[in-house]
Amino acid sequence: MGAQQRVFKQKIRSTQSLRKIFKAMELIAASRIQKAIARSQAASPYANALTRAVSAVASESNVDHVLTTESDNVKHAAVLVVGPDRGFAGAYSANLVREAEELIRLLRNEGKNVDLFTVGSKAKNYYTFRDRKIEKSWTGISENPLAEHAREIGEALLENFDPESDDSGIDEIYIVFTRFVSSVTHDPEYRRLLPLEVVDAEEASTGGQAEQPSDAPAFPLYEFEPSAEAVLDALLPRYIDSRILSALLSAAASEQASRQAAMKTATDNADDLIKTYTRLANTARQAEITQELTEIVGGADALAASAAGD
Repeated sequence: MGAQQRVFKQKIRSTQSLRKIFKAMELIAASRIQKAIARSQAASPYANALTRAVSAVASESNVDHVLTTESDNVKHAAVLVVGPDRGFAGAYSANLVREAEELIRLLRNEGKNVDLFTVGSKAKNYYTFRDRKIEKSWTGISENPLAEHAREIGEALLENFDPESDDSGIDEIYIVFTRFVSSVTHDPEYRRLLPLEVVDAEEASTGGQAEQPSDAPAFPLYEFEPSAEAVLDALLPRYIDSRILSALLSAAASEQASRQAAMKTATDNADDLIKTYTRLANTARQAEITQELTEIVGGADALAASAAGD
């Protein structure tokens, strides 16, 4: 076997090995998408009921609560970036970071200081490599987020939320995540968590926002005991946790969908490379055979000419 054939045969074997890995990762991602979607749908009833409860309290009371009141002088904002822990997901991480950087740029142009919180190794590594300070990070939870994780993140964000403070208190909290729409559509976006922007119940389950439909049923009249402020104190932290959990679940589904699409593309490209290398190997083999035949024929002609001369 000639040198060129050996090179192409080695490339074919290497590409075939990579193709097996890509195909396995594609199948794994496809199976995990359904699980992530199912978990998001299972959490929807609780998120819908909690959203309606918070909407009722916020709409039917005139309480100036710290979590719902806009600050007159916003100086400090916290940004939670929900990214993946692993790669091989195409442009998923790059699109998310681009959206986060756009939000941070807008906030800084408004004269606000920004505290960074991250979920996932990719977001953490991105900012660490650029010597950007991260207040707190969570890793190892992006593919399988739990309610405990959302509660821990919510507590960390609310810990320093104090719009009335003039120094280190956080006035606003934003979350940047990738909203899952379908297996082929998942859009990075950012939402303000605090001060509270009450979202429609259906949108809360996916981490998005929508205006209340004009034909939506009106809230009934409520009497709050012991007080509307006490009800808000109990409901709003849980509401924040549910919003964070919805964003985590939506991001998990988006990550798996991106990984499946990326691995499908990688598998197809590997197939194309195998075909190309096989064709080049066959071409090299034919060239070597032709050269050998030419040399044999040339040697036979030389022997014949030498015999005729004798």
